[in-house]
Amino acid sequence: MKQLQVSLGERSYPIFIGRDLLAGGGLDWQRYIGGKQACVVSNDRVAPLYLDAVASQLEGKQLSTVVLPDGEANKTLDVMATVFDRLLTDNHNRSTTLIALGGGVVGDMCGFAAASYQRGVAFIQLPTTLLAMVDSSVGGKTGVNHPLGKNMIGAFHQPECVVADLSLLDSLPEREYAAGIAEVIKYGLICDAPFFEWLEQNIDALMARDGEALAEAVFRSCENKAKVVAEDEREGGRRAILNLGHTFGHAIETAEGYGSWLHGEAVAAGMSLAMALSVSLGWLDAEVLRRGNALMVKAGLPISPPPAMNVAQFLQLMGRDKKVIDGRLRLVLLQGLGEAVVTEAASPEQIAQILVDAGVQP
Repeated sequence: MKQLQVSLGERSYPIFIGRDLLAGGGLDWQRYIGGKQACVVSNDRVAPLYLDAVASQLEGKQLSTVVLPDGEANKTLDVMATVFDRLLTDNHNRSTTLIALGGGVVGDMCGFAAASYQRGVAFIQLPTTLLAMVDSSVGGKTGVNHPLGKNMIGAFHQPECVVADLSLLDSLPEREYAAGIAEVIKYGLICDAPFFEWLEQNIDALMARDGEALAEAVFRSCENKAKVVAEDEREGGRRAILNLGHTFGHAIETAEGYGSWLHGEAVAAGMSLAMALSVSLGWLDAEVLRRGNALMVKAGLPISPPPAMNVAQFLQLMGRDKKVIDGRLRLVLLQGLGEAVVTEAASPEQIAQILVDAGVQP
């Protein structure tokens, strides 16, 4: 087992990475439950596989469970309200701990419920997908979607700990596994050029789910995210670099309907667009674009946006992004491999041209 620390003063917490951690595996993660009450929030895909194992570790607690419908389309306020219904029905108080057992959707919704219930209670992240392990479970971003924009309603709320049990990835569907690799590749592009080069050398082993390669990729990804979050917890500046490709990607997810494109797939296409825009501005060598696209293709990820979208639709949806301030669209672009910046330098005309070049309808 490997361990990292997200250093945030009083809100600091550990990340545990290893195999068979939920069922014991040498980790007493239950010690991060401070009170006598706990509520496990999962979904109807994950709960049949792992809920009993987690519940067996919580004997002696007043335990409630909530099983949400699976999928990004269900990441809504209405669905999240079922968590509050259960907590209130079972008389959970401010000492309760919510436990997110699932992928990014479950983690975001459970975390937002924890941030909101009685104005804030503790929660623990038990991510079950690669994307959640390397990205959404770390950093305290929680929330739900709105029909007009992804993750537009939410709160910053840090967990008590994150337990990344790599054995859960053995049964993860290939498409979802590849979607997680998109976020892994992101860290190499934005802030860790040596890690990007390691990924180029080890992508075949990583896609084959080799144990050592997977453990290293998850560790390096979490290490990079923990460092950025420690520098800028509430995304006032540097943390925004973690959104490389996300403004383009969120537009894709919203336009196509939540769940049609997996988050990691949309981010991959978005990162390709962001790299192409960086090249067009003269900031990035075209060879980095080529290498980035090649790595994503090897991971089975899309690098082109949906052909059914048009430029006006893209720009409209991007204009609703959380990174828009006073009407100015800020994008995360690259000035080199491992050198991300947040900038307003790209004009709508330049963005439109990149979209057209990528096959988006004018």
